[in-house]
Amino acid sequence: MLLFYTPEIEAHHSSFLLSEEESKHAVRVLRLQANDIIHLIDGRGGLYKTEIIEPHPKRTSLKVLEVTQQYGQTSFQVHMAVAPTKNIERIEWFLEKATEIGLHEFTPVICARSERKEVKVERLEKVAIAAAKQSLKAYIPKINPAVTFSKFISSIENLDVNKGIAHCVDADKKFINTSFQKGEKYLILIGPEGDFSDNEIAQALQAGFIPLSLGESRLRTETAALAAVLEVALLNR
Repeated sequence: MLLFYTPEIEAHHSSFLLSEEESKHAVRVLRLQANDIIHLIDGRGGLYKTEIIEPHPKRTSLKVLEVTQQYGQTSFQVHMAVAPTKNIERIEWFLEKATEIGLHEFTPVICARSERKEVKVERLEKVAIAAAKQSLKAYIPKINPAVTFSKFISSIENLDVNKGIAHCVDADKKFINTSFQKGEKYLILIGPEGDFSDNEIAQALQAGFIPLSLGESRLRTETAALAAVLEVALLNR
């Protein structure tokens, strides 16, 4: 199945024009021809089976044959709030793999010990889109702008969601599979290379976050984040 990301498409469309970028990829790279079948995703769960009517490197025209809504929708939602690493490629790696496994929302959180203070959302969106197409998903994770730890805690304090924080301080911690139930919403905080500050941990606990354990090993930020996503996915298998 060949997937193309077309967020502008709507369920009522009977025909559609690919953007210049996607047209070029279809015609010049993939060498697709008239009557070939391709699928479009809108990033919101819509999957569109289409037929190429006129291949063109700038405006390939398509006929919509079939529309499937909520394609691949899961019974759970996982939102990862992760401190961006100094080397942004490590976060991009996490986002790619997490999208393939099943990620719904991502927020870069700037902590007291964060070495990186800025994140380009557009670049992360491109990584998520490519990963969704690769793994045949019709949903694109929501990528939020970077926010400070305190502002993030304030923004989600009253959300009806299972909240967990994975930190390195010795404390009574629980595993994800014993803390959360299947088919729910989850929000998990992962700290920077130097871990959360004591004040940040206290803020999170006061806001209702449960201390989580991801095992005995001390993990890198991106590894810990991916491990959490995988554990949530296994919980909901």
